[in-house]
Amino acid sequence: MAKKKPGDPTEFSFEERLARLEQIVTKLESGDVGLDESLKLYAEGAGLIKDCRKTLAEAEKKIAKLTEDAAGKLATEPFEPEGGAGEAAEAEDVET
Repeated sequence: MAKKKPGDPTEFSFEERLARLEQIVTKLESGDVGLDESLKLYAEGAGLIKDCRKTLAEAEKKIAKLTEDAAGKLATEPFEPEGGAGEAAEAEDVET
């Protein structure tokens, strides 16, 4: 297994990345940081959003929904999130 580089976003769990994103939002909303720091935080946050979305997309691919056919046999089918694929594509249109 390849060793992860320090600073690699995948070295942190999804929950840790989400918590860091919440910290960034709180700092930016407070208005207590200067322009340069705000830009750095914004860029970091945009990267975290991208990483979190990728993690969620991979998790959705792993989910299978169990269904029962007319004969009572159980079968699996791919997971389709509510709102369909169009909604997911819209959500990815975030500028960085």
